[in-house]
Amino acid sequence: MKNSRNILVFTLLKFILIGSIAHAQTKLASLFGNQMVLQQNAEVLIWGTDKPNTKINLKTSWGEKANTKTDSNGDWKTAIKTIKAGGPYSITIKGSNNIELQDVLLGEVWLCSGQSNMEMPLSGFPGQPVYGANELIMNSTNNQLRLFHVKRTASDKPLTSCEGLWKNSTPENTAKFSAVAYTYGKILQEILKVPVGIICSSVGGTRVEAWTNNKTLAANGFDFHSIKNSSEITVNSPSALFNAMISPLIPYTIKGIIWYQGESNRHNAEQYRRLFPAMINNWRQEWNLGDFPFYFTQIAPFDYKPDFNSAFLREAQLHTLQNTINTGMAVTMDIGEKDCIHPAKKTEVAQRLAYWALAKTYGYNGIQYSGPLYKSMKITGNKIDIDFDFAPNGVSSFGKELDHFEIAGENRVFKPAKAIIQRGQLTVYSDLVDKPVAVRYGWKNFVEGSLFNIYGLPASSFRTDDWTE
Repeated sequence: MKNSRNILVFTLLKFILIGSIAHAQTKLASLFGNQMVLQQNAEVLIWGTDKPNTKINLKTSWGEKANTKTDSNGDWKTAIKTIKAGGPYSITIKGSNNIELQDVLLGEVWLCSGQSNMEMPLSGFPGQPVYGANELIMNSTNNQLRLFHVKRTASDKPLTSCEGLWKNSTPENTAKFSAVAYTYGKILQEILKVPVGIICSSVGGTRVEAWTNNKTLAANGFDFHSIKNSSEITVNSPSALFNAMISPLIPYTIKGIIWYQGESNRHNAEQYRRLFPAMINNWRQEWNLGDFPFYFTQIAPFDYKPDFNSAFLREAQLHTLQNTINTGMAVTMDIGEKDCIHPAKKTEVAQRLAYWALAKTYGYNGIQYSGPLYKSMKITGNKIDIDFDFAPNGVSSFGKELDHFEIAGENRVFKPAKAIIQRGQLTVYSDLVDKPVAVRYGWKNFVEGSLFNIYGLPASSFRTDDWTE
């Protein structure tokens, strides 16, 4: 009996000792490491753990210092100022032990997130290529571009750490990295001529509610009781990805976010119309960096077979653009693939997202950053003239046959319509509709976009009506 008690006491002391040793050293949060990029010209937060009530001293090779102390739980956080882009620099952290971070760059930091079209690597998926991938990979060596991939996981509660390492842009590393995220970073680095850090946190086949915290979902009327097997945590459980793959990144200072997701919410366009902007505002509140840029990709046309019409989901995304401050939308009506939900033209997606960033975030005047968006209509006899925003010199088909237009009268029955462009003005009509009242364009799961502004950027699918059919 006495021996059993001694063994129990020894075991307890062992676990206490192990716990104290685990906390008896200075540790940094997951995102801080060699080869990282910190946001330039900012007050960036750095945080970690150590023994409770331990002094933490930070010193940077660009001349900044900071001092703090761990709390009763051993957590610490402090801020340091960064200067204009450059490097490499070092950062020394002194606590219970010393840490020295090497090859740190100051530049522009962007988070890239979403589902499989963001996750898709330059090397592609089985049987699904990325156009131009080998050329991109071959020319990807660039020590001014750094990449951080967040390992896939899910959690029912917010986590403070994630798995991942900062890596230089090299052929070996870029082949496995998100095609859209890498190419976006490449474009920014080449144009801005400063270091760029890209953090990619994405999971294929995921819904927007998985990326949104519980509080925001509840405030926006999400029905948690509708979830089957709610005790089983998967990547699509409400808040599971926010908890595991976004929470550990907060409050790492970023410039903005690009996003590519929506396909998994196509059955619930009305719900997405609420939840997507709510998620954007949720992330902005959590980061506490103001209304930072949030640029996203409108889902591409795809043949969902007998299914809900994904045009309503594209419209929900358009609604987010028009009603959420400092957002931008890359339209992909012209690059969808009928039988593949992962379009191969990822470079075009990255370019269109970069147009938004360069024009709206970095102030490059002269860049057209959006395709035509429906503005207004004028009915004359049996014809309807359509006017657009983001088409300063009108619209064009670029030699394509104008297609996928429909027109309806007061009976709300849509008929196939003809469209013509004269001096940039789009006119739609049908011999089957004498008194038209509404026009739709691209209002199907799959179409090949035929309408552009003169800069070659495609128009979003649109409708002039608000009917539920």
